[in-house]
Amino acid sequence: MNRRLRWSLGGLLLCVLSLLVVLVCAWFAPLPKRLSERDSVVVEYHDKTPAHVFLSADDKWRITRQLDEIDPAYLAALVAFEDKRFYSHRGVDLRAIGRAVWGNMRHARVTSGASTITMQLARLLEPRPRTLRSKLVEAFRATQLELHLSKDEILEAYLRFLPFGRNVEGIEAAALGYFGHSAANLSSSEIATLLAVPQSPNARYPSAPNVDRLARARDKIARRLTEIDVFEPGATAQITASLTPSALRPFARDVPHAAIWLRALNPRSARIHTTLDAGAQRTAELALARYEHDAKRLGVANAAIVVLDHRQALVRALVGNFDFSLGAGAQIPGFAAPRSPGSILKPFIYAAAIDDGLALPGFLVEDTPYESGSYRPANYSNTFMGLVSLEESLSLSLNIPFVRLLSAVGVENFAGQLRHMGAAGLRDEPGHYGLSLAVGACEVSALEVAGFYATLARGGRYQSAAILTKDAGADSDGLTIYSEGAAWLANHALALRDRPDFPTRRHMGPAGLEIYWKTGTSFGHRDAWTAGFMGDYTAVVWMGNLDNRSNAALIGSERAAPVFFDVLEGLNRRQNPLSKTRARPSDLTRVEVCAYSGHLPTPACDHTKHVDALRRAVPTRRCPYHVRHDVDDATGLLLNSMCRANRPHHSQSYVVWPPGVRRFLSAQSRANTAMPDYAPGCLPPAAHHAPRITSPPPSQTLILIPGVDLERQKVRFEADTATGAALSWFVDGEFLGRMAPEQQLWWTPRIGRHEIVVMEDSGLATSREFEVSAFAHPNR
Repeated sequence: MNRRLRWSLGGLLLCVLSLLVVLVCAWFAPLPKRLSERDSVVVEYHDKTPAHVFLSADDKWRITRQLDEIDPAYLAALVAFEDKRFYSHRGVDLRAIGRAVWGNMRHARVTSGASTITMQLARLLEPRPRTLRSKLVEAFRATQLELHLSKDEILEAYLRFLPFGRNVEGIEAAALGYFGHSAANLSSSEIATLLAVPQSPNARYPSAPNVDRLARARDKIARRLTEIDVFEPGATAQITASLTPSALRPFARDVPHAAIWLRALNPRSARIHTTLDAGAQRTAELALARYEHDAKRLGVANAAIVVLDHRQALVRALVGNFDFSLGAGAQIPGFAAPRSPGSILKPFIYAAAIDDGLALPGFLVEDTPYESGSYRPANYSNTFMGLVSLEESLSLSLNIPFVRLLSAVGVENFAGQLRHMGAAGLRDEPGHYGLSLAVGACEVSALEVAGFYATLARGGRYQSAAILTKDAGADSDGLTIYSEGAAWLANHALALRDRPDFPTRRHMGPAGLEIYWKTGTSFGHRDAWTAGFMGDYTAVVWMGNLDNRSNAALIGSERAAPVFFDVLEGLNRRQNPLSKTRARPSDLTRVEVCAYSGHLPTPACDHTKHVDALRRAVPTRRCPYHVRHDVDDATGLLLNSMCRANRPHHSQSYVVWPPGVRRFLSAQSRANTAMPDYAPGCLPPAAHHAPRITSPPPSQTLILIPGVDLERQKVRFEADTATGAALSWFVDGEFLGRMAPEQQLWWTPRIGRHEIVVMEDSGLATSREFEVSAFAHPNR
């Protein structure tokens, strides 16, 4: 073997070994760190348009997109213009290098480069001065990238980091910043523009000084792409006649509260595709903005709105506050904040009672003072109606009837239903909640309340509402919380009242499109709520102060209700109302009830009617108010079985109220149903029950306030009697007066221990002891 051959073989072996060393180094060396840089987090509306774009961790507008989400025409133009052999070389194009070297030598200046897309990506990931050494490093990195990544992955990375001026990087961010739309659909002029800017980003990005330079560069590229048959003939003329962008468009910054909240819940997602609808979101924001000035003038600092499409179980709008300023709690997402719901929960107690066979809408229920241990609830108005139908008590949002009803339904049972409907913050510790749960003694968020009311809108079936499109339909089966019939009856009660600030709305609006709604005001005026549904949408509006300041202006019907109606009426304006009528469910049946009490009738009920009731849970309790008595024809007095012999008489029906109800009924109501006295010697068995003292409470010590006149510290005496007979009052044997049981007697107190006696005319009496003491200063 001659020396020349040995040298050739040696040189070849050295080249092979060098190549192997390069490949081994490329394989084992770590990839550029910037490849793992986090991109901008983008929160998208359901139609995939950006709702909110966050700056990336390195303060860039850089948005991740897959190749199949980018206009194929742009990709074809990019490869043809920048690196036509991209899919055939392995990172370094030797033919392009040879062509560039020959061309540059022939012209004695740099006329073309040989950097492939892969080499350009290497330079974008690790910027260096443009020297020969840098070119060698780029070639090494390009080889490394080709070893580790597919061609599509390289192209995707290149399109992520491609510079478009200022802090805009990547094709998607550029398309949004330049043209206001995605890179999925680009015109020829836009393609040429997006190819022109990266060649000299700072000199060509859209701005007033750069307009001419950008137009010239765009037109030059358009002519080149037409010459190589990428663009159709004639495209150049259209492109050169079109305007170039003169300024960067602002990136989407909608729904800031929801965006930050969702980013925190999805920390690894660069793209959060939501179910939010831009139109519904705008409707809700505009509705709240109309009332912002008045609310803030009254000292109400915070608000939130949630809108669901309850038919599809999708969240369509989330308004987290009046604005996103630096004000008190303004950046807190109010829709997720746990708050006291006030009366918002009452419809669900109502539906639960119907499902359990405990009530019907027309049941007369007591609205009188009620005590359970130390708990003494009161109505918002601090008055009592005596007797009221359950349906009306829901429409009027009376507290006492629903505290009583919750006692029958069971606190733990009801709290469990709320948990099944998504109230994740409710404690499952037995005994933690009491009867005050009926009036909002718990904490739930507006999102959770929306889930409650969407359950009623769906006929009693709960579905977890999706906020992310990937979760849509995940809970398609749902969970039945209430029967369809119970939900339908509850909804009927919710539709009785109309908009408080526009009471004639129903008569002027489209027929058939009912709105079902309920207000709530928390204890101490810290929260104002309105929740309900109309058509396809469920909405919840909350107003309050997130620092828990009390404010007398926080009343659900005054603050939240007008916003609520504006939102739902705006969303349902285009719906066909006739298609939204809620049909009567098949699990309801018609039952005969007492026309007065709403209970199943007794023989004493002269008038009956037929109402809807749940077929499987018709209440069995008979009318407790009507009684039938024999009446002496001659005297009009009542007779009993022992004294009616040989007396002409007839049977007549009367209303008898429970003890404690009479004093809260109107005088006319008492007169219309007044029952005559019994004839002498004809006392009924009930008369043998002594009166019951209701005030003062047993074993009470009354403390006199020093410096206040005794006439202003009088003690109230009250008692109930089964017969409705007049009562005589005595204190320490001294007669105070005789009056009807519905009346109150006031006594001027004296220090000492006293005995009170209340007596009926029949002689039946009850006594109670109590004490009156002077105020004792704790330091004496």
